[in-house]
Amino acid sequence: MAVTIEDLYRNYGILADAKDNLSQHKDAYQVILDGVKGGAKEKRLAAQFIPKFFSSFPELADAAINAQLDLCEDEDVSIRRQAIKELPRFATVDNIFRVADILTQLLQTDDTAEFNQVNAALLSIFKLDAKGTLGGLFSQIIQGEDVVRERAIKFLSSKLKTLPEDVMSKEVEEFVFAETKKVMEDVTGEEFVLLMRVVSGLRVLQSVNGRQQLVELVVDQADLEQALNPADPDAVDRLLQCTRQALPLFSKNVHSTRFVTYFCEHVLPNLSTLTSPVAELDIQLEVLKLLAEMSPFCGDMEKLEANLSIMFTKLLEFMPLPPEEGENGESSANEEPKLQFSYVECLIFSFHQLGKKLPDFLVDKVDAERLKDFKIRLQYFARGLQVYIRQLRVALQGKTGDALKTDENKIKVVALKITNNINVLIKDLFHNPPSYKSTVTLSWKPVQKPEAVAAKRLSSEEMGSGGSAKKQIAPLPRRDARQIYNPPSGKYSASIGNFEQRGGFRGGRGRGFGARGSRSRGRVY
Repeated sequence: MAVTIEDLYRNYGILADAKDNLSQHKDAYQVILDGVKGGAKEKRLAAQFIPKFFSSFPELADAAINAQLDLCEDEDVSIRRQAIKELPRFATVDNIFRVADILTQLLQTDDTAEFNQVNAALLSIFKLDAKGTLGGLFSQIIQGEDVVRERAIKFLSSKLKTLPEDVMSKEVEEFVFAETKKVMEDVTGEEFVLLMRVVSGLRVLQSVNGRQQLVELVVDQADLEQALNPADPDAVDRLLQCTRQALPLFSKNVHSTRFVTYFCEHVLPNLSTLTSPVAELDIQLEVLKLLAEMSPFCGDMEKLEANLSIMFTKLLEFMPLPPEEGENGESSANEEPKLQFSYVECLIFSFHQLGKKLPDFLVDKVDAERLKDFKIRLQYFARGLQVYIRQLRVALQGKTGDALKTDENKIKVVALKITNNINVLIKDLFHNPPSYKSTVTLSWKPVQKPEAVAAKRLSSEEMGSGGSAKKQIAPLPRRDARQIYNPPSGKYSASIGNFEQRGGFRGGRGRGFGARGSRSRGRVY
């Protein structure tokens, strides 16, 4: 016979009045459990009554949890929400893992209010036992259906950082890191980015040793032991994603050497054949920007001379020779070579950074003919820079505030930063012997705040000063004093924002990245 509202209230009264003798009224609690088989009103009452007396009947614990789970799957959303709201009351020492596992599976709901209820329930049991709750979450991330896995990872990514230190203890954070490393044995690109966000925020990993461990995690995902297939957009995307994740971790104590080495040996030689994972992305510029940002943090490099030579060769490709002169002394070319300022800024900056480690490279390691060719290219490029810098200054002169915020002027401001940076570094390389002392801020990076550089001289990239604010740009020697200089046309990138995340890794799996196989497991509570 079906349990009625009256039956539920009567047996609730029996249990409420029993006080210390609750365990003697097992039959009354069983009636309440049977309430999940009744109508909507009976189910709502059962959802509230079952957890209230749950701890008094350990022998009926499994039956009670299963009864509550039946309500969590009910067709009536209001019943589901009530049942989910009460689930944390089942989270005793023995059951916390199971409750967390159940709540994680319930994240797959498409009802917004219900989803928020599940999130709130998970957060509440975190405060009871964070490690046990994480155990249930990671269990579903590793074994659960794809939609559950995806939402569980997003939950960790967004919610862990909101928990107080007394909940996220050192032991708990170490557990998160250990479990995350297991998950990263099989992840998509999007999952990798989210999980890196999780572990990068752990206080236990904010030390030099901790950041080094994070770099090792990224190195393993990047698979730097394997040669790069430039025609595979997934392989290129994997490298970009991993490098972007590693970049904020590098410092004077946490080196970028393995990434810089890989870029020199496997990426630069294939730069022109790289297949972009995103149609609108300038993949060559993206790669060169990443290399430039990493290069200041490169430590001792095993094949420094060979890698400098690779970088030097690539720099030459983007620094054209002057056009041949005709009989009348004018250019015989139909048009002047394009000066690709954005590319050259990245390459000359990277070369300048690595050159500090082998300052005699241009003196002893490059033959005289090649060095002469390089100086001619530098000189030609520098002349073009001077003309272009003057044009940009004139175009921006007197403009302030909103006038500088138009798209056209934003591009001109960035172009001025780029050309000034190149100008400063070219002057260093023109020294005899070459100098590597100047410091510039890459054009797409924020300039240091004044208080951070108060003790320093005016930055060398400011309006092309190259050091002292009063120092004028040194004139470069001309190959032919009679030559009439025609400034080459300039090309620079209109992309002035920081790198954006570009989605996940597509295609089949390969050492941890790609699409995970779908699972259909049904209820596994």
